[in-house]
Amino acid sequence: MVEQQQKLVLSPYMDIYELVIPKDNLLRQMKELVDFSFIYEELIDKYCLNNGRNAVPPVRMFKYLLLKSIYDLSDIDVVERSKYDMSFKYFLDMAPEEAVINPSSLTKFRKLRLKDMNLLDMLIAKTVRIALEKGIIKSKSIIVDATHTKSRRNQKTPRQALLEQSKKLRRAVYEIDESMKKLFPAKNTEDSLEKELEYCHALISVIKGKDDLCSYPKAEERLNLLEESVKDDLEHIETSRDADAKTGHKTADTAFFGYKTHIAMSEERIITAATVTSGEKTDGKELPELVRKSREAGMEVEMVIGDKAYSEQKNIEAAQDGGYELISRLNGVITQGNRTKEDEFEFNKDAGMYQCKAGHLAVRKYLDRREKEKKNKNPRMTHYFDVEKCKRCPYRDGCYKEGAKKKTYSETLKSDAHSKQAEFQETEHFKEKMKERYKIEAKNSELKHRHGYDTASSSGLINMEMQGAMAIFAVNLKRIIKLINEK
Repeated sequence: MVEQQQKLVLSPYMDIYELVIPKDNLLRQMKELVDFSFIYEELIDKYCLNNGRNAVPPVRMFKYLLLKSIYDLSDIDVVERSKYDMSFKYFLDMAPEEAVINPSSLTKFRKLRLKDMNLLDMLIAKTVRIALEKGIIKSKSIIVDATHTKSRRNQKTPRQALLEQSKKLRRAVYEIDESMKKLFPAKNTEDSLEKELEYCHALISVIKGKDDLCSYPKAEERLNLLEESVKDDLEHIETSRDADAKTGHKTADTAFFGYKTHIAMSEERIITAATVTSGEKTDGKELPELVRKSREAGMEVEMVIGDKAYSEQKNIEAAQDGGYELISRLNGVITQGNRTKEDEFEFNKDAGMYQCKAGHLAVRKYLDRREKEKKNKNPRMTHYFDVEKCKRCPYRDGCYKEGAKKKTYSETLKSDAHSKQAEFQETEHFKEKMKERYKIEAKNSELKHRHGYDTASSSGLINMEMQGAMAIFAVNLKRIIKLINEK
């Protein structure tokens, strides 16, 4: 049973918050800025209203997850810190003497209460509305880009993931007390998940038996992360890797296994829309959706600023139809006219190569200028794919001809259809607005390095969207507070 959280907290110690939490404290400002009752209204249908034990208020549970994202903490560590950190208790609407939740409740809350919610769009729209009400967003342009997040499993088996976590824990312990090597259990050498789990449990037991070690934050955090990984992965123990994650390419020579978050941001650095996809998806295809979501959130969009990945023909046409300017430099490889098999082959601007429907990147390319010399036609670029991958590809039917020694894809490099965009990008207006694009790179860096967005906290696209929702909500609120304080 759930009760409305906004009831009077009766405690003789509530006044202590006014004494110990300064006015400029981030969590205090965040609490004063946002009316979190919208969370209660969104989740009320997920609870029974007249039966069972009283549930922890959903607003408080949501705030726990927000604290996790703001400070990049594990479930155990965010609950532990809320025992003694008065700013945490104040933010969570707790009395100073009130007991905290069991960390396992956060896992249940994520899986049972938030699973079917469109949390990403809801939280972004909430912050955009706050920014508009406070008069912070004044621009009518959005900057678009994509940032990648590595899968938690990163193409490792569950045993390999546990092996890596236990190694980090041992390393943290050795920095404190190297003599612990003699007390640790013998490392598992068998390729057995069950044996690796036994080893991890034994390792955890030894370290927990040393209270002095657990008093060191670095060792304690690593210990908690290993315990959380063991508990979370037990539910997916038969899965060798994250099923929703895919291999994407940062350059032609470097790849990652995970997800992409496609972001739209105002010039004031407030994120106005986001979509989460698997890692192999190209950036340009998400542009119409980012524009649509930004407008639904309340943002007026008269201009879109992005890199060359967004200058494909469909986006130029969408900009004309949608009534906004597209500040994106033309890339000859992706802006040609009537390209064949557009749904099967997409250009990866980071790698400078085409990739097929399965996400496999071309291994090399060749520019043939003979067509232009002989027939007065535009030159063609031919991309060559690894036929060994084609032979095993689930999409090979109709794409790869059995027995063929090579698989190629060719396209014309130039089209007269983009003459207007080519003229537009030479104007001073275009060049001046293009200078705004750097802002989104800093925002991507903030998400990754301050809010743990470089690695997925759990498996699956739904969980990645949830992680993205909390991280973007946190950075937007921080930005809004900063701009309000600067007024």
